[in-house]
Amino acid sequence: MTEFALEIDGLDKTFGGLHAVNRASFTVPHGSLTAVIGPNGAGKTTLFNLVTGLYRADSGEARFYGVSLHDLTPVEVAARGLIRTFQAARIYPGMTAIENVVAGAHLHLKTRAWQHMLWLGGARSEERALTARADALLDLVGLSAFRNVAATELPMGGQKLLEVVRALMARPRLLLLDEPAAGLNDAETADLAALLRAVRDSGISVVVVEHNMSLVMGVADQVIVLDAGSVVASGAPRDIQRDARVIAAYVGGEVAS
Repeated sequence: MTEFALEIDGLDKTFGGLHAVNRASFTVPHGSLTAVIGPNGAGKTTLFNLVTGLYRADSGEARFYGVSLHDLTPVEVAARGLIRTFQAARIYPGMTAIENVVAGAHLHLKTRAWQHMLWLGGARSEERALTARADALLDLVGLSAFRNVAATELPMGGQKLLEVVRALMARPRLLLLDEPAAGLNDAETADLAALLRAVRDSGISVVVVEHNMSLVMGVADQVIVLDAGSVVASGAPRDIQRDARVIAAYVGGEVAS
């Protein structure tokens, strides 16, 4: 029996006269990499906001490994292992790249703040372990050279990758990435693709909202297509490329069958 990391069941959200998400339903199998695509304004980011507790759904439900996310705050959702990034990179100013990545582990710190302030033995050991893991992640996405650079001085592509690896420091069970390839050059996009595959292969479920169709079709196990807030198609990448509803709604001539 398939275990689902995420089940979206009839989610609905209206803002005034705009039906942003229209009774959307789909599932994300455990250990899979799912891409959500659609034209601008299709409701993709709103869907993420509903799942992670930033917005409250008018109706419907999202379940995380079988447990309802209804009425949970964003902090409570994250504490359960559902971690997300945002369209615009949210880098902590006044901190270096390595400090930004280490900060992603705050949900799992075993030592208390006062122990870190006094730099006690347990805090030192934990800090060394977290820094080593953060360094490994920076190396994985080619950002080691920027380790001690102020994060805000990284190019936009570097900031986007930094946000992804910071999210991984939170040890997610399910990772939601909102347009992680935006602003990346070809080399950075290739690094991101390799990272996404590695994350999926490690057993972490991934849902990615993305406009880069080459990336989507190269890494996704399944693709969900939204248009005007509704799921208009879902399936394997090769099937989505040939789906007439998808071609009409979004893909057009961007992806050859």
